[in-house]
Amino acid sequence: MLASVMAGVDGSAESLAAAMGAPPTPFRQWGRAAREALRRGLPLRLVHAWDRHPRPAEEESESAVRRHLARSSLRQAQDRVRGVCPDMRLSNELVEGPAIAELLKAAEDAELLVLGSRGLSGFTGFLVGSVAQDVVARATRPVVLVRGGETAADELLPTDDNRVGRRTGYRDVVLAVDLDAPGDAEIEFAFEAARLRDARLRVVHAWQTPVLGLGPGDVDLLDDPHRAEEWQNLLNGALRLWRAKYPDVEVVAAVTKDRPRTALIRAASGACLLVVGHRIAERPLGRRTGPVTHAAVQHVDCPVAVVSHV
Repeated sequence: MLASVMAGVDGSAESLAAAMGAPPTPFRQWGRAAREALRRGLPLRLVHAWDRHPRPAEEESESAVRRHLARSSLRQAQDRVRGVCPDMRLSNELVEGPAIAELLKAAEDAELLVLGSRGLSGFTGFLVGSVAQDVVARATRPVVLVRGGETAADELLPTDDNRVGRRTGYRDVVLAVDLDAPGDAEIEFAFEAARLRDARLRVVHAWQTPVLGLGPGDVDLLDDPHRAEEWQNLLNGALRLWRAKYPDVEVVAAVTKDRPRTALIRAASGACLLVVGHRIAERPLGRRTGPVTHAAVQHVDCPVAVVSHV
């Protein structure tokens, strides 16, 4: 199958109601997916996973209605994309089975998968459903999570009068690098994302001072300025190959002494995209995201690309 950008069309009550003529759904993952497909010169696939459980005969009519609503949701999403991008190579697909398994299967041939959040949480950032969380934890392809209400203008820098215009260029792409286990996949993804937007790439690594546990009087093992210099040198070394491969991408690389999740949320403020790595590993309770990736997915206010590596 031809490589594509894939967008999961939400099957929630909100989007299905919108398909029947209710007010427009706030989910904007289709727009983000369309822009990503255009940047990469790839077709866009809209996929809705419909989990139809066997039902008693008297409930077949209900099942038929739900299937009709799912198809209507797909057609509505396609019509909206066509309205904005009439020349887009576009297809839609209704797949039958458990949502997580079917989305993962459909995404195997995609360059990336785009999923939408269900809006803002009680504080800030994403309120990500269990399907999206499980897909992120298990996907072997990059997954981009888009918050509710995200628009094309949100990727762009404001002008001096706080208006957004394409002439101002794109906001920064931010890459979080774990120097204890760096992955080439997320580094390459971030450089390519910055190149496609002609945006600056900001690379961040957070570190904390190790201590020798001697009880109440714990003693620092290393001098902080020397530790920071060591981490900076390691970061520069990890990026050297990619700077040479992408000479036109402006890169700002910095280390900071802070908790990784705190530094990440702060660094992503005002970005057009945050890129984080996710190491795939089988755990006793199945695959799951690490604490830093989980914090990024739940709390930053820009789209998040989760890129898996082994």
